[in-house]
Amino acid sequence: MNILTGFTAGLLLITLSELGDKTFFIGALLAMRHPRRWVFVGVTAALFTMTVLSVLLGQVAALMPLHYVKWAAVVLFIGGGAKLLYDAAAMGANDTLEAEQAAACAAIQQQAPVSSRRGLASAVVLRAFTLTFVAEWGDRTQLATLTLAATHSPLGVMVGATLGHAICAAIAVVSGKWIAGKLSERWLTTMSGGLFLLFGVVAAFALINGS
Repeated sequence: MNILTGFTAGLLLITLSELGDKTFFIGALLAMRHPRRWVFVGVTAALFTMTVLSVLLGQVAALMPLHYVKWAAVVLFIGGGAKLLYDAAAMGANDTLEAEQAAACAAIQQQAPVSSRRGLASAVVLRAFTLTFVAEWGDRTQLATLTLAATHSPLGVMVGATLGHAICAAIAVVSGKWIAGKLSERWLTTMSGGLFLLFGVVAAFALINGS
């Protein structure tokens, strides 16, 4: 399998899908309360761990007959893309990312605050890691990573997805609140849906042509 193709697919899909997501706001909100570098370490470590787990699950799925795995990937990507485009069509042109931000804020409030009895750095990293890992579990980006890893180079997907997550985490902790105010939820959802559809159509075309 082509490592560059897997890398590019993972990078594009994750970077676009994670912007404005719940985990994006978790990083942004935590960075307003704690040192940014430790928030970044915790968030990125959690996303890397989730990426590795997703790639491993994708490799388990790849043990099935490859033809069926590829068709399943087509269905998942096209179905996911159609759902995202449907959601985008139902949104108003001026809809913001307030729902995702509120969900992130609620998740942070439900967790115990950082204890002063522990080292600040380790406590912040652990808090960012835990919140991000829980929020990312079952997210559409996890499913996308799993699906990509089953049909592309697992190494390429892992590196590309990890880089995409790191880029989004860096944006979140540095200027997440400002960026979020400039982003349109409808535009982001439309772009994500279009990208999911594109991957599905390309994969279907390759299957039909026997490549």
